[in-house]
Amino acid sequence: MLVHPTRTNLLMLKDKSASVVNSVSILKARRQALIQEFLNTTRPFLKSRETIRQFYGKALDELALSLGRSGKSSVEPISRVAQRDLKVEIIERSIWGLKYKDLIVNTPPERAADERGYDIGSTTHHLEESIHLFEKVLESMLELAAFESKLKKLSDEILRIMRKIRVLEERVTPELKEQIKGISQYIGEREREAYYRLKKFKGSS
Repeated sequence: MLVHPTRTNLLMLKDKSASVVNSVSILKARRQALIQEFLNTTRPFLKSRETIRQFYGKALDELALSLGRSGKSSVEPISRVAQRDLKVEIIERSIWGLKYKDLIVNTPPERAADERGYDIGSTTHHLEESIHLFEKVLESMLELAAFESKLKKLSDEILRIMRKIRVLEERVTPELKEQIKGISQYIGEREREAYYRLKKFKGSS
């Protein structure tokens, strides 16, 4: 874009350049804060995934042992009685101005053995352990769902900021500097010409 080479436009371009530099500084600070939050969130996220893998494997082993000892006909009725609905609430949170969805579990997935609605004496230790582990798996999966939503928002915002910084640093700033340089040179040449003309005029008078 061509800018008329005047002092007023030169000052406007310098102000704009300073504003861009300030914007880049603010964006970089925001990016750093979001990256730190991303790393802080990633650690429990990875831990939850590993917890799910461990609990799920153990739960399947215990269920297999229970089926082997008691048979499917004994396990299925208990599993139906133990079923229930979980109350989950999705709320909106904000961090560094970034909004994301969080998951609030109003009904804890893990229960005591006497809260599952069946006679504990009619089950085996392996089935009880299996149910307990599956409840732990569900609890970890709900935590994981909350982490995934937050991480997705954080990663998208970090990438968006990085793209904006790149545009400002690699395109906008060089263009402004080039315009400022060009206008400064033009004004400087005009002033030198005016000075020499004035000097010549005074010398001839």
